[in-house]
Amino acid sequence: MEFKVLIENTLLDKYKDKYICEHGLSIYIEFEDKKILLDAGRTGAFISNAEKLGVELNQVDFAVLSHGHYDHSDGFVKFLDLYKKDIYGLEEITGDYYSGSGGKIHYIGMQKEMYSNNRDKFILLNGVTKIYENIYVVPHNTKGLEKIGERCKLYKMRDKEYILDDFSHELSLVFDTEKGLVVFNSCSHAGIINIHKEMEAIFKGKKIYAFVGGLHMKSDMNGSEICMYSDDELEEICNYLVGKKINKLYTCHCTGNIAFNKIKCIMKDKVEYISTGESFII
Repeated sequence: MEFKVLIENTLLDKYKDKYICEHGLSIYIEFEDKKILLDAGRTGAFISNAEKLGVELNQVDFAVLSHGHYDHSDGFVKFLDLYKKDIYGLEEITGDYYSGSGGKIHYIGMQKEMYSNNRDKFILLNGVTKIYENIYVVPHNTKGLEKIGERCKLYKMRDKEYILDDFSHELSLVFDTEKGLVVFNSCSHAGIINIHKEMEAIFKGKKIYAFVGGLHMKSDMNGSEICMYSDDELEEICNYLVGKKINKLYTCHCTGNIAFNKIKCIMKDKVEYISTGESFII
C-alpha cells in the first residue's frame, strides 16, 4: 500500500515553493484496488496539493472522516462541492466539540452547514464495520477516556453543558495487509497504547505492522509549545510499541516537535515524521 500526505502542519524546505501547509491533516491512501481519502484538512487547500502530487481526487472510491474536529473535517466543504463521494464516519462526528486551550473554551467541531447540506453523502456508523475486503472502521471501546479528555482540555456539549470528551466520535481506519495491520488514526486522542489494545482485542492474533497518525501530545503554554506527556510516560509508550514489535510509527500533526524528538531518541528508525507532500510505501 501507498499513502501520500496531502496536507499537514509542516513543509520540508524543498517543498516550500510547491505545496501549501496548514494546521490540519489529509492523507490519500491506495490499498489493493481502492483509493481512499482520509480527512480533508481545514480549508480545502489539500485539493491543490493533491493535483501537484498527481492524485486524481475524482477517482477516490470513498472518504473517511476520522473525528469531528474542524482541522480534519472542514476541507470537505470544497471537496463535496467538486466531488460527490461518500464519507464514512461515526455517528458522533456531528456533535458539538470544544477546546479549552488558551484558557478559553471555544468551538472546534465541524461546520454544521456542510453536514446538513450533504446528509446523503455521509455514511454514519456506530460500531466496528468492514467497509470493503480487508478495510475496517474501528471506534474506541476503552472505558474512561474522559480522563484523557481532561488532560487535553477537550469537551463536548451535552444537554447544554460542557462535559469531558470521551472521543466516541474518533475512529481508526484499519487495513489488514499481508505484513500485518496498518492502522491510521489521525489524532489518536484515546492514546496509542489504548488503541493498540483495542486492535488486539478485535483482530485477535493479528499484529500491528505500522501505525500512522498524530499522537496528540502537543499543547501550548503562554504561546510556546509544550508536551502534555512526561518523559517517563513517553518512555513507557515507546517501550510498549517496541515490545509489541510495531515495525514503523509514522507520526505528524498534533504529536509536536518536543514529543517527536524524545520518541525518536528511543525508537530511532522505527519512527518517522510525515509532512505535506511526502509519499510512503508500506
